[in-house]
Amino acid sequence: MKRQNPIFGFLTRDVSFSFSIIFLLFLSIIILKSVAPAIFPLYFLSVFIGICAFIIFSQLDFDIISLFSRHLYIFSIILLLATLIIGSVTRGTIRWIPIGPISLQPAEIVRPFLLIFFANYLTSGKLDFKKIIKTFGLVFLPVFLIFIQPSLGVSILTLVGFLGVLISSKIDKKYVFFGIIATLVISPLFWLVMAPYQRQRIATFITPSSDPLGAGYNSLQSTIAAGSGKIVGLGLGRGVQTQLSFLPEKQTDFIFSAISEELGFVGALLAIVMSFVILYRLTIYMEQAVNPAARGYLSGFFLTYLLQIFIHIGMNMGLLPVTGLPFPLVSAGGSSLLATMIGLGIASSSYKR
Repeated sequence: MKRQNPIFGFLTRDVSFSFSIIFLLFLSIIILKSVAPAIFPLYFLSVFIGICAFIIFSQLDFDIISLFSRHLYIFSIILLLATLIIGSVTRGTIRWIPIGPISLQPAEIVRPFLLIFFANYLTSGKLDFKKIIKTFGLVFLPVFLIFIQPSLGVSILTLVGFLGVLISSKIDKKYVFFGIIATLVISPLFWLVMAPYQRQRIATFITPSSDPLGAGYNSLQSTIAAGSGKIVGLGLGRGVQTQLSFLPEKQTDFIFSAISEELGFVGALLAIVMSFVILYRLTIYMEQAVNPAARGYLSGFFLTYLLQIFIHIGMNMGLLPVTGLPFPLVSAGGSSLLATMIGLGIASSSYKR
């Protein structure tokens, strides 16, 4: 039988899935060319690498990827440790490893690999109390290494992904429920270990107008930008908040506000709809997963993808505290884009066709 061309397979395996990915990448290039032209042409390289990663992982059988799940976990821990040792300090954080003209953020890259490991670990063998305790120890290590960078948003995404895998496993759901309740009870203790700027973000989220030129500035400006676009937007290159640099981090943390201002409600709605087409297809993949481990991976990836979109839009609209999470496939950031494309590629290989 003649083997299908990988690129053609990427386009035809699931038309709505692949079309949504391509549309969001195209939207990303359009809006980034308008609000952050300085990142081009280097950003084209990030998009190209991301597409190649998607094609490669989508062509690999999930069972083959699972064979290396432990190696991927070890690789992830090594990358996170390397970040703390040789990473560059930026704004008081150590999140990036410089590689020539680009910087790699390992905390983003390792997320899909950790999901593969925990999906396989929780679905292989008997899931007794001893194994559950050991699992929590295994998940604590990478989350801790990400949290101390500090990167609160990515550490939360990593935990949520693990929770999705755990819910999909054969564990008694009452333990999951009690675990969530216990986490909520002790959550105030996290306030003590948060960085000062993280505490300030939460405080100003409650009353952003109390410091409009300081900690509340980002939230207020993003809300203004999102509302000023109205139905069809002010036009590419014509956004007041984005082009006059009132809107901070417009190419990453506040890309949704930039889309809303320059492309209006129509552009923002298309970004949301295409994102939810991807989420819908992921739910179909869960129903048709090749094995329990694949279902666990898809469950964790779905939950993190959904939460990332929810938090990003929420903070852009002033409904949630600013956490610095990018909009998947749309925000600038080569590491985030690569991690998302790897995750989507693995998801594409995880269901029965």
